[in-house]
Amino acid sequence: MSPTPRSLPRRIVRLVATLAVAWLALSWLVVLVLRFVPPWTSAFMMERRVEAALSGEKDFTLRHRWVPWTEISPQVGIAMVAGEDQKFPYHHGFDVDAIQDAIDAADEGKRLRGASTISQQTAKNLFLWNGRSFIRKGLEAWFTVLIEATWPKRRILEVYMNTVELGNGVYGVGAASDTYFHVAPSRLSVTQAARLAAVLPNPRRLRVDAPSAYVMRRTAWISQQMGQLGGPAYLTRPAPVSGRIR
Repeated sequence: MSPTPRSLPRRIVRLVATLAVAWLALSWLVVLVLRFVPPWTSAFMMERRVEAALSGEKDFTLRHRWVPWTEISPQVGIAMVAGEDQKFPYHHGFDVDAIQDAIDAADEGKRLRGASTISQQTAKNLFLWNGRSFIRKGLEAWFTVLIEATWPKRRILEVYMNTVELGNGVYGVGAASDTYFHVAPSRLSVTQAARLAAVLPNPRRLRVDAPSAYVMRRTAWISQQMGQLGGPAYLTRPAPVSGRIR
């Protein structure tokens, strides 16, 4: 018996609601699993592979090696925080002040400034694609909320350091330390860690292995900021808002 004209819209609404709830539950489940399981790849890595294949980059090689927190120099984490998101230990995924500053700058006609936190960048790197659409930003916000609610701060920073692009096809501190410095990630110095952070957020134009004058200046600035923040201890100091990185 075919559905009546009145029941069909209800069934459609019910189906859409069921699919939405299922997607929300599945996305949270994936985030929960990744709290304990190292991600073997990311959406950005897969997108870069496809991009290289479509553009005919025959010599392209994607380099990525997961390194656990305990095997990464403490200087790397504080360098990333100093260069990208100094309020990382204290916010809940979004830097409201930075967002407001970016809005004010845009209203004044100035160059568009980024206001993404490390939590937002981790969500984007893992699950999403390059772009500036409202849909992508909405999904980024959703995954950021899930990550902040499910992972401790240390896990967020650990995943970020292991998935962030640090050169053309070079993802994560493990591959970067092998490629650029030929040392174990645990032995990276303050300057080396600062230089990795200095090429963000544009690691294909700004190079670790052939640093421009800008990269060298930014490396020096990040090194200075690392010291002013208190070094790696900044990430373990009790925080008034979010606790500490544990």
